[in-house]
Amino acid sequence: MRPLLSCVAVQQWQSEGRTAVWLHIPILQSRFIAPAASLGFRFHHAELDSSTLTLWLGEGPSRLPGYASHQVGVAGAVFDEGTRKILVVQDRNKLKNMWKFPGGLSEPGEDIEMGFRHVAQAGLELLGSSDPSALVSRSAGNIGDTAVREVFEETGIKSEFRSLLSIRQQHTNPGAFGKSDMYIICRLKPYSFTINFCQHECLRCEWMDLNDLAKTENTTPITSRVARLLLYGYREGFDKIDLTVEELPAVHTGLFYKLYHKELPENYKTMTGID
Repeated sequence: MRPLLSCVAVQQWQSEGRTAVWLHIPILQSRFIAPAASLGFRFHHAELDSSTLTLWLGEGPSRLPGYASHQVGVAGAVFDEGTRKILVVQDRNKLKNMWKFPGGLSEPGEDIEMGFRHVAQAGLELLGSSDPSALVSRSAGNIGDTAVREVFEETGIKSEFRSLLSIRQQHTNPGAFGKSDMYIICRLKPYSFTINFCQHECLRCEWMDLNDLAKTENTTPITSRVARLLLYGYREGFDKIDLTVEELPAVHTGLFYKLYHKELPENYKTMTGID
């Protein structure tokens, strides 16, 4: 074993006052995992081509943070206010083929939504592309668009983000390897209407009257509830149901985060004190 991984090395780290050691091992050097485990290292997480182990040297139980424990799924409720039609799909290879909104897992580094300013920056030529892979590659990174991308990949419908409607939290989800699952539904506005759905993922896809979706029993509970939420917003005003998004600077220099909340009046956004 190399001197780096030895009892002497562990003793030196302890004498230096270190409380923890992180060990990154590429997959082609996985022979070092067993020797590291014999010194007390334990798995923390693994990626496609590497694994990371940790050794806690501090007092008491390890206080190192665990690895990511959630996955994020995003669906797009594409609603055409002019016709009161909403886009729905039935997944292929499901025990029950119930109507639901198109969607899927958010990719690492991908935002939930594509906001108005992003569309303005990218230009509507992005929405004019007929190639799903081009849409995905050109909209990655700063132009986050899980909902828009998933809807386009599954149905061929181009759309624009309007708001966040709901968030579902579920623990020990069998579909998430027993981890916790966040499922977010966004309200989208369609920019095309001709369906060209992916037959590998979907059994059926159609524009359905929102009233019919709200009343049908052939749908999932969350789809039924959000359909009724949309019906309420359509009748009473979407400002009553929408959660808007704003990008704010994080405490870590150079980083930003997205905050979703009910829209604030402008005078409250700029206020400096409380009367």
